[in-house]
Amino acid sequence: MNIKEIKEILGLMREHDLCEIELEKEGMKLKLRKNIAGQIVMERPMAMPQGGFAPRHEGGAAQVHDVPSAEVPMGGTLVRSPMVGTFYSAPAPDQPPYASVGQTIKEGDVLCIVEAMKLMNEIKSDVSGVIEEILVDNGDPIEFDQPLFRIKKA
Repeated sequence: MNIKEIKEILGLMREHDLCEIELEKEGMKLKLRKNIAGQIVMERPMAMPQGGFAPRHEGGAAQVHDVPSAEVPMGGTLVRSPMVGTFYSAPAPDQPPYASVGQTIKEGDVLCIVEAMKLMNEIKSDVSGVIEEILVDNGDPIEFDQPLFRIKKA
């Protein structure tokens, strides 16, 4: 089972409003369930095939919805996509982008929109600082946990 298949399963869970699903494939057992807040939680897999998906683990469960910003060697912070979808830099095609290179932002400022299953999700900054790099183009399809912005903390 690869990450693409897991993402498809997550999408189907949301689309069909499933609370729990358990699968076994190629020696890997995967159990996904929604917690009380409606966030999908993936339990630790029983076996991991070579080259397979390796989730983050905190206390035995990987929180699929939680994607913290990670420090990068260049001294900036990466803002990563919390979902699979389409990246949009502005609220509408005829409006200016939320963020641009060199712009000073504050924690909580909207950086972009990720469209997922016809829903527009605002992605906000976890840090205050200056946008050093925008790593995707407007309209690009993006993956879960894909870096979107590099921000130099203020």
